Amino acid sequence: MTTAPILSVIDALPLPVLMIGPDERVRAANALVDAVLGGELVGKHYITALRQPAVIAAIAEVRAGEVLRVTQYTDRDGPKDTLYRVSVAAADGDIVLTFEDQTAAEEAGQMRRDFVANVSHELRTPLTALLGFIETLSGAAKDDPAARDRFLGIMAHEANRMRRLVDDLMSLSRVEEDERVRPREQVDLGGLLVSVIKGLEPQAKAAGLTVSLDLVSSNETVPGDAGQLVQVFTNLIENAIKYGASGGAVAVHLMPRAMHQRLRGEAVEVRVADKGDGIPEHHIARLTERFYRVDNHRSREVGGTGLGLAIVKHIINRHRGRLLIASEEGQGTTVSVFLPTAPPVS
Repeated sequence: MTTAPILSVIDALPLPVLMIGPDERVRAANALVDAVLGGELVGKHYITALRQPAVIAAIAEVRAGEVLRVTQYTDRDGPKDTLYRVSVAAADGDIVLTFEDQTAAEEAGQMRRDFVANVSHELRTPLTALLGFIETLSGAAKDDPAARDRFLGIMAHEANRMRRLVDDLMSLSRVEEDERVRPREQVDLGGLLVSVIKGLEPQAKAAGLTVSLDLVSSNETVPGDAGQLVQVFTNLIENAIKYGASGGAVAVHLMPRAMHQRLRGEAVEVRVADKGDGIPEHHIARLTERFYRVDNHRSREVGGTGLGLAIVKHIINRHRGRLLIASEEGQGTTVSVFLPTAPPVS
């Protein structure tokens, strides 16, 4: 087969493909592989074209008689590395290389590994504390009522921390499972916010602040999952109470529907603002990552699991909405949730 028909075949393939002839030079390359390795590959020696020892070694093994070798190629151009799985196979005197982008799969695998490591770390601390106190209560403090009561209180706190973590993990799992299913129920946002704020009154009172609700638009409904939206606004208002208590007030605003360019249609905005210490700017972009905390010690003290905003993000994604966080140190934090008003397209 001449080079022109070969090129027409490999150009039709959905993967980057490179063909090396018996003279060790590139015989054919499709446009996709040009994007990976750079243009003008045909005629170059394969070592010059590829330049990565693992791939060059795999080609040498196939040239020596092996039928197939699989290795990796890392493209370091661009803002981040791209990882390719490279299959090197013999074909009638030629050698054919195909490149499969494995970056997303590798990132997903790394996320899973990080997730397991984070969960293990979060559970290990309270478990270690519980085991230590159990050992103490079984020995030195067995006959000391005051110590026993104090240790039992700490054990209850640590057990509740583990329970909250497990509850949030289960909630996150359910939300991720449903994320591609667009909710269709019509939800009265004003009534929902009134209910959420009433339920958080004891926490607000204990923190010494007030939570006000400004229904700029009192009759707004959106297609949504009422239970999940309760989770969203409970989490956001609860965070404002926990971390914005120094400001003495939390304000919740339900704004009227308006066009939202990023959502390509009308949306309702719910704004939760506190007057607390604020968040340093470099933390804001990472706040919705699992287990990311601005202040680990303070977050654990107030009962945070590090999963709340990750759950919020997934729920808002399911509703095809948008989450914006703005903060200034010493001035407080404002979180805005934009929810589209149009029903899902059937």
